[in-house]
Amino acid sequence: MKILIISDSHGHITNLKAVMEIAKKADIKAVIHCGDWDNALSVEAVLSFGIPLYTVMGNADVEEGLEEYIKFNVERFDPNFLKFEIDGRKIGVIHKVKKNDWKFDGLDIVFSGHYHSSEAKMINFLKFVRPGAILNGINFVVYETTNNEVEFVKDVEI
Repeated sequence: MKILIISDSHGHITNLKAVMEIAKKADIKAVIHCGDWDNALSVEAVLSFGIPLYTVMGNADVEEGLEEYIKFNVERFDPNFLKFEIDGRKIGVIHKVKKNDWKFDGLDIVFSGHYHSSEAKMINFLKFVRPGAILNGINFVVYETTNNEVEFVKDVEI
């Protein structure tokens, strides 16, 4: 199963819609957003494509009513740390990873945002992935659950 991983959109609806168009054409089955939406219109833009959305809040998600809107409109949500299983993979989603955090035990992969840069690394046999910021362009990750691999897509021309 292919899952789109995005983060740090900060209200950049044009880039969100461009990424979602790519996702629709690529037969993406789920979307994970790692926080810093900025506003409910950004969430609506992603939801309008009809792909299940899993998300957390970020430090820039301060719009009044945003958390409530997300809570009642997405597939799965936790404001701080979302842990769920999909297609046999145990996935964690958090906005900002902190060192030596115990909550990652038992997961296959952790997706995060906050730093606006893209990175994948293994720590203690666990894969940590940051997709980069939508705010900075058409940057995202496609996660394939069948082999637990990620593909970074950066600076796509639209």
